[in-house]
Amino acid sequence: MESYQLIIRLDLTIRISIGKLGLYEFSKGLYIYSGSAKKNMRSRIHRHLLRSKRPHWHIDYLLADINANVILVRRSLYGECMLNKKVKGKIPVPGFGSSDCVNNCGSHLKLIESYN
Repeated sequence: MESYQLIIRLDLTIRISIGKLGLYEFSKGLYIYSGSAKKNMRSRIHRHLLRSKRPHWHIDYLLADINANVILVRRSLYGECMLNKKVKGKIPVPGFGSSDCVNNCGSHLKLIESYN
């Protein structure tokens, strides 16, 4: 299974509802989201980059906001949990993107740099 990381720049602090997780505030800054796809990696990444889509994954809710911009996509042969564990940062939303995680990652989205 291939995995990927999206480096996301959030230009303003925003409050958005993330499906069943609820309403959260996301600080202005840089985030890294780690994800995977069993097949069709290119299609998965392309879908993430679309603004207008019906939300399916937690990341869809964040990326739908006009202030959230993917500035880099990294693909990897390592698993998403291994990639995620290497990222040092704060967990903005517990359980974000990790509802099926068996490695106790806490979240597959991390805030790596906050802007004031």
